[in-house]
Amino acid sequence: MSDHDIQYLSQDKYDALEKELEQLKSTSIPEIAHRIDEAKQLGDLSENAEYHQAKEDMGWAQGRVKEIGYILGNAQIIDTKSTNAGGKVVLGSRIVVRVNKNEKEYTIVGAQEANPIQGMISNESPLGEAFMGKHVGDTVHVEVPAGVQTYTLLDIK
Repeated sequence: MSDHDIQYLSQDKYDALEKELEQLKSTSIPEIAHRIDEAKQLGDLSENAEYHQAKEDMGWAQGRVKEIGYILGNAQIIDTKSTNAGGKVVLGSRIVVRVNKNEKEYTIVGAQEANPIQGMISNESPLGEAFMGKHVGDTVHVEVPAGVQTYTLLDIK
């Protein structure tokens, strides 16, 4: 497995994906298959909206099963107990930065868990990538749509 294939996940995200996969396989897909069978029994499929919707839902569910299978098969769990490894930013680190005289807090996560609104930034994003391996006091410059932003790393938690 190459570094490109690795899917960095917290244990919570890994468990949630396993639960979603089980739910899709044990409940959702059988229910959709039942809907398809019922729609087939109504006759002419060319104008049967229920049939076409169920087929579309089945395609999505099967695609999601494959996607989750890939993610879990390539998962590497982030060890959040050693996130302050040697005082540098690593996956799972919570950091405090200063940008434009404001302090902001971010958590560096894998791409599957990124949610910038909640302060969870991917290690693959320009901002996350810029902080990886940095130490308290380091300054990074990141290209954003508004131009270059300068961030100073104040704390690693």
